[in-house]
Amino acid sequence: MLALGTAAQTAGTVFVTTPAFLIPVLRRTGSLTLPQAGLLASAPTFGIVLTLVAWGALADRIGERWVISVGLGLTALAATGAVLSPGYPALAIFLVLGGMAAGSANAASGRVVVGWFPKHRRGLAMGVRQMAQPLGTTVAALVVPTLAASSVPSALAVSAVTTAVLAGVCAVGIVNPPARRLEEGEAPAASPYRGSSFLWRIHAVSMLLVVPQYALALFGLVWLVSELGWSSLAAGALIGASQFVGALGRIGAGLLSDRVGSRVRPLRWIAVGVCVSMLALAGFDALGWQAAAVVLVVATTMSVADNGLAFTSVAEAAGPRWAGRALGVQNTGQFLTAAAVGPLFGGLVSVVGYPASFAACAVAPVVAVTLLPRVKDEHDRL
Repeated sequence: MLALGTAAQTAGTVFVTTPAFLIPVLRRTGSLTLPQAGLLASAPTFGIVLTLVAWGALADRIGERWVISVGLGLTALAATGAVLSPGYPALAIFLVLGGMAAGSANAASGRVVVGWFPKHRRGLAMGVRQMAQPLGTTVAALVVPTLAASSVPSALAVSAVTTAVLAGVCAVGIVNPPARRLEEGEAPAASPYRGSSFLWRIHAVSMLLVVPQYALALFGLVWLVSELGWSSLAAGALIGASQFVGALGRIGAGLLSDRVGSRVRPLRWIAVGVCVSMLALAGFDALGWQAAAVVLVVATTMSVADNGLAFTSVAEAAGPRWAGRALGVQNTGQFLTAAAVGPLFGGLVSVVGYPASFAACAVAPVVAVTLLPRVKDEHDRL
């Protein structure tokens, strides 16, 4: 179940991140400005934002199996439409539609972890599940630039094929976790948002930590090419490697949270690490040092490590009857922020350059540290 949930979101992530790795080609042809390319790259994320809560609520009602498989099937149809698009407006529309469908795996597959794994193993399990995003980005970083160099539609076709195949596999292989039935006279579970700010704080922290994560994911390749003079293929390989290391970092963070018995405490450590690494990246870039590429790998690893911890915390605090909706809210906040990062960061770079823009991203994790709940509040929710 964990492998299928991870594979489903990985395929969806390949679709969502593919436009970001088309930016160098679009810029080289002169057809789009950097802010316009950033807006196009954010189109799937805009789509995800529109449907995450709805997918989560549907998963709470009917289970994960059909939510994930139908969602991936619809993603495959949208990806096919993107391949056949006659121009950028039509391409943007299909990217939004594909994002709306791909949100199914994001909202539903996290419930598999809560349903099938005991508390003392959920941190590691959710870390594995949350590998999907950096793994999907890794695949896109390695495959898309190579294919896009000869044909943009062929790069988009990768998502059409992978999501179609996994839609069928998930329809056959996923088994919904057993649901606990209400005893006679037992009231339905009350909203976990009532009477506590814990979940809202975790949502806000996750939104803030998305800022550096998506700035690096969307513009890391462009920065390597335009500022450090790397080729698109070499830059894609480094971005892919950094995302893969980040995926391993999510597993490590989850395992650490199981060991220390807290999701909040490692979240605080990671937020501090993200701030330091973004400031270091800004400094190295300002000095024109090629070693900035190494710092990029470190910053990327740190910036993606928090997701599994936050998702586990949300799922545990919400409980099995609210997990889908709570994870939908969690995802919506993150992707809403991510959708804004593309055009805003691209615009900021156009005005002040990359070093100052990287430094600006370091502000977000500082604010996140101030919003994190206390460890005592976390234990009170479990």
